Amino acid sequence: MRNRRRLILALGAAPLAAATARAQAPARSLLGVGLTKVFVDDQLGFVLAWRRYFEARLRRPVEFVQRRTYREIVDTVRDGGLDFAWICGYPFVRHRDRLRLVAVPLFEGEPLYRSYLIVPASDSATRVLDDLRGKVFAFSDPDSNSGHLYTRYRLHQRNTTPAAFFARTFFTFAHRKVVEAVAAHVAQGGAVDGYVWETLARLHPELTGRTRVVEKSQQFGHPPFVASAATPAATLEAMQAVLLGMAGDAEGAVLLRQLNLDGFVRGEPRLFDGIAAMMRAVDRA
Repeated sequence: MRNRRRLILALGAAPLAAATARAQAPARSLLGVGLTKVFVDDQLGFVLAWRRYFEARLRRPVEFVQRRTYREIVDTVRDGGLDFAWICGYPFVRHRDRLRLVAVPLFEGEPLYRSYLIVPASDSATRVLDDLRGKVFAFSDPDSNSGHLYTRYRLHQRNTTPAAFFARTFFTFAHRKVVEAVAAHVAQGGAVDGYVWETLARLHPELTGRTRVVEKSQQFGHPPFVASAATPAATLEAMQAVLLGMAGDAEGAVLLRQLNLDGFVRGEPRLFDGIAAMMRAVDRA
């Protein structure tokens, strides 16, 4: 398997196919689904298979759309330019009035995940976040819970900020790139989605083996599948039924294995209460 970055970059070829689909489909019959840098598998073939899976069960054409940042996808689905998106819990709680929860992935049997603090494997001295004071630190995305908000909140509890605590910080705009930056000693520490790190550890142990997890956060609601508030209720319910049925469907189960997920559940907004509390705390600072 190849890495998710190549898969996502390959989605840049989607606009031409999407334009053809629009020309052949009645207005609003095409369902737009936004993908952020949540870990999907290896290549364009997987995304095409997932799209075909949705189309066969929804009986409608589907377009996958990807953008570089969480914010671009979230703004588009929030404003009704996309029907659905798979996003982080942080923007979900920030824009909860404009987004509706459709389903939450099951990872290792639970609709939960953690933020990991990682350092180079060769660094045997760093044990906790405080040991990284004055070091270079990599974040994934400004709107990522695991890749930014959680660390920012931890520093807020210490009455400091990333700018004051670290010598320098930068955003990679992909969780895998955080792992790569730490593995290559470009950063002396990084914040990464635990689901991504664990999945990479299965697929690319030669990469994660050059890093070491020194801290794991408490559990948070796993990045959810959401709908725009403008998405009709019947469309939302149809997509929800497809996602919830994947684990019990032979073809769906194959796709889930490629995603390193056990399935999807309805989930509850309260799964994201911990993220909402951290967001309120740092926003007041």
